[in-house]
Amino acid sequence: MEEQELADLCRQGNNRARKELYERYASRMQTICLRYSGDRDTAQDLLHDGFLKIYHSFDKFTWRGDGSLRAWMERVMVNTALQFLRKNDVMTQTSALEDSPELYNEPDASDIEIIPQAVLMQFIEELPVGYRTVFNLYTFEDKSHREIAELLGINEKSSASQLFRAKSTLAKKVKDWIKVNDK
Repeated sequence: MEEQELADLCRQGNNRARKELYERYASRMQTICLRYSGDRDTAQDLLHDGFLKIYHSFDKFTWRGDGSLRAWMERVMVNTALQFLRKNDVMTQTSALEDSPELYNEPDASDIEIIPQAVLMQFIEELPVGYRTVFNLYTFEDKSHREIAELLGINEKSSASQLFRAKSTLAKKVKDWIKVNDK
């Protein structure tokens, strides 16, 4: 079934189409939820909540060509995750700055390419929630620090600081992984 037909049937409340939509996109949407939550159980809850929002919001979806359904669903999932983070006030919870250096050397792209994607995603999941949230919004959602600050209710400097610390922490994890696995 084509994406547009699937969207139209879901808009009409067709349960077969909804099931197909879930089966086709749940894995990708789960990855998004996990990237923001850092916890599989929470990610599963966010996925469930996100799909309920999707099913009940098809009147807000506008077909704009191939890929537009997936892009819209991804925005709904990101917004569901951000709503959860705001509701639980996780952005104001402070975490220790565990050995974040003032400066860091960004790993070479060729080094990062040898690390399995699942390992990189695990590194992101392990970041403290503030670092992870800002990193995801900046890196995966292409948001500016101003947009991130508005979304999370923090100031732009805090967003930039959280991103720096996220990158610093990830750079250390990448270097450590390469040191252990590059034999």
